[in-house]
Amino acid sequence: MTENVEKFITAFADSLKRNTFVKATLGNYKGDDPHLQRINIRTIETKKGLRLFFLYKYDTRDTAKNYAFDEGLELIGKMLDGEFFSGHLFTTDGDLQLDIGKKGSRLNKAKPTFKTINKPVHDREKERLIDPRSPYLRALGIATDSGEIREKQHRKWTQINRFVEILSSLVEKSSLKGKPSLSIVDMGAGKGYLTFAAYDYFANTLGLDVSVVGVEARDNLAKLSDDIARAVGFEKLRFEQGTIDSYELTNVDILIALHACDTATDDALFKAISAKAELIVAAPCCHQQVRPQITPPAMFRDVLKHGVLLERTAETLTDGLRSLLLEREGYATKMIEFVSVEHTPKNNMLVGTRLTNAKDTTNIVAEIAEIKEQFGIKNQRLEQLLEGENADAK
Repeated sequence: MTENVEKFITAFADSLKRNTFVKATLGNYKGDDPHLQRINIRTIETKKGLRLFFLYKYDTRDTAKNYAFDEGLELIGKMLDGEFFSGHLFTTDGDLQLDIGKKGSRLNKAKPTFKTINKPVHDREKERLIDPRSPYLRALGIATDSGEIREKQHRKWTQINRFVEILSSLVEKSSLKGKPSLSIVDMGAGKGYLTFAAYDYFANTLGLDVSVVGVEARDNLAKLSDDIARAVGFEKLRFEQGTIDSYELTNVDILIALHACDTATDDALFKAISAKAELIVAAPCCHQQVRPQITPPAMFRDVLKHGVLLERTAETLTDGLRSLLLEREGYATKMIEFVSVEHTPKNNMLVGTRLTNAKDTTNIVAEIAEIKEQFGIKNQRLEQLLEGENADAK
């Protein structure tokens, strides 16, 4: 380690000790990874205490890790010894710019860019459901390093907040209200935006003992999300690679399945029903199974000759049958708007809340049969799965 690198690390350590540290960046990367561009460093409050949060910025993605101060400083020293050739330290006392070249290194001092330090993330305002400064939002590309929502991510930010608002309200009105611990499974977690938000809200805002699993078929997304969860200290949030139909679901309070394509929604609903989930939250997507089966009743023949109307009718019938099947299996259901159409065209959310006392479902069974007969529907995935389970039980 050169003298100027040592001075840079010493100043970094001193700023942490004296609580004058604001942030740091490592740049001018010339290491072996062709995609890594820079690293942004801030502090983060975790259950293990205050730690250094490293946001690794790649050309097409970000990932994150956190380290104890000593471990993080040691790592920075190693990175400035042949991988990164510049470092920028921001403190309330002053800025340090380290540049490393072939002929040596320079360490320049400047007046402080920032005169106050940011509160460590997770020191959140209690009235917020989601804190825009949460580190996972930066790692997922929703927020900037300063905690500002990126211009192109406002729609996603709206979706995240609306989802947490809905989920919070549903729990408050269910048998789960007041329960000190929750088990949540998100099937088809994708990039994990909503999975992280659910964990953050229940674990950090409400202080519940919550375990959350995000199930995602794409291994690279599952691994990336799991790495970010570890980095931000979300100890009971994990992501697993797997498909909805193959995932073994046993103990779960809340099952989430948002935008699971076509019959994958049915697979998720079946898993939730079989596991006796107290709350089911699904946003169906890509309704393909029922549409080719539909033979319009005589009175709708000329109306449904238009493809766009037939498609919307197929979506309505599919989700209507799913709702009735949930009610047949002991759930109260409702369909609500997830987010407005300007944010996403797939804006219906099907909610099922498990009933304490079973009710007579004779009329529901008859209604399902009548709808199928009227529109010529022979097969519906959720119904088939439930029939198979009932046959196995016999």
